[in-house]
Formats: sequence, C-alpha cells, structure tokens
Amino acid sequence: MTNEQWKVFCNFKESLQKKIQEWAESAPELAELQRKAAVLAKTPEYPFETTVVYNRALDDITRDDEIKLIVIGDNPGKDEQLAKNNRYLVGQAGKIAEGYFRRNPELGVDFRRNVIILNKTPVHSAKTVQLKTIAKQGGEKIAKLIQESQLWMAEQTAALHAALGTELWLVGYSELKEGGLFCRYRDALKNACDREAWENVFVFQHFSMNRFTIDLADYVKANKKENAPLESNIHELGILHRKEIFGE
Repeated sequence: MTNEQWKVFCNFKESLQKKIQEWAESAPELAELQRKAAVLAKTPEYPFETTVVYNRALDDITRDDEIKLIVIGDNPGKDEQLAKNNRYLVGQAGKIAEGYFRRNPELGVDFRRNVIILNKTPVHSAKTVQLKTIAKQGGEKIAKLIQESQLWMAEQTAALHAALGTELWLVGYSELKEGGLFCRYRDALKNACDREAWENVFVFQHFSMNRFTIDLADYVKANKKENAPLESNIHELGILHRKEIFGE
C-alpha cells in the first residue's frame, strides 16, 4: 500500500473497532435476543460469546501486503463470533471461498492474504435471517442499531474501496433485494461510490453451499463461455447481478 492507502486503512480499522465497541456496549440485551432468535429458529445449541464482532484479521494486515479484493459478506455467524476467532468468513462458507481461490491460482488471490473481509453489519446471528427476529423483538432501539451499523459500514467501506482502488465483491445478494434485510446497506453503498469506484463493484451469490461456484458454472454453460478466461466470466457475472440489484 502507498503511504496514503495505509493511512486510510489504519483509520478505517481503528474507527471500526471503536464503533463495534460502542454498539456492543450500548446494547447489552443483544446477547439474549440472539439466543432467543436461535432457539426460535431451532438452531443447534452453541456458545454465544460476541454480540457485535470485529474482524481481528484486519490487525494482521501490514503495509507491505497486496490487497486485491474487498469481499463483503452478510454478518458474523456462529464460528465468527467465537472469542477464539472473532474473524469473518472462517466457517464453512469461508473455507469454501479459500479453497476456490486456491484451486484457481490464475486469479492470483490468496483469500487469507490478499483480501479484506468485511460484512454488511457486524451484529451476530446464527443465520442472517435471524437478524429480522432480533430487530423485531429488540424493538426500535435494536432495529435502529442494526440499520445504523449497515449505514456506517457501507459509507466507510466505500471510502476504503475508493482509496485502495481494488475490486469490491458483494457476496450474498438475496437480502439486498427490495424489502430485504440489507436494503439500507445497498442504497448507502451506491450513494457513497463515485463512478470510477462503482465500475469495480461486483455482486455474487454467497460462497456458502457452493452457491457462488454453481452460479458461475451455470452462467458459463448458459452463455457458452467455457473457453473464456475465468476472471472475465467472474466479472461478467458480477456485473449481471449488480444490474439486477442496483439497476446499473
């Protein structure tokens, strides 16, 4: 990273850490709301350890690291919120993503070294859809916190993205659709991106359950793109989904 890029990244990281601490301290009731949402969804029991999760992998990034992608997931799940982890995309979906890039070295991306992983909100839930239950049962205060966290993440991520000049991948687009959980994030990100940065925003299905890989394979087959470069196919699919979600 250049001196300016490193400065922007460090400021982003420090601000994120402070905001997450602020959100967690302002809503101690989140832990019980998260437990109740998991029980209602019949989620297998697991230890609840972190209500609002900071990605400690950000602290491992050095100025000499080459950042090629910013990947935006949904929110921290069961593995991510464990105190021993407090890292994003370390569960099954993360392992699938890591393996995908390892099997496709032509992309030149090490998922754990060349990628900044962020989320649309740092508020934990076992399954993303459980955020709806948490927001509903937590009343106006918790619903506002989840919305505020999306707005902050979108605006600050857009600024980081512009400074680093990388690609930005939004993975998991179902809740970005109208009426979805992450409409606030969707609109704020679009409004915060200038035209040049927007051209490097791509939208994909999530890595979980191999949906990213299956969707890409279906696109390649349907459009007879088997002989096209992998990176080209990925970009075309990401633009296609971007148009579906954002209209451009």
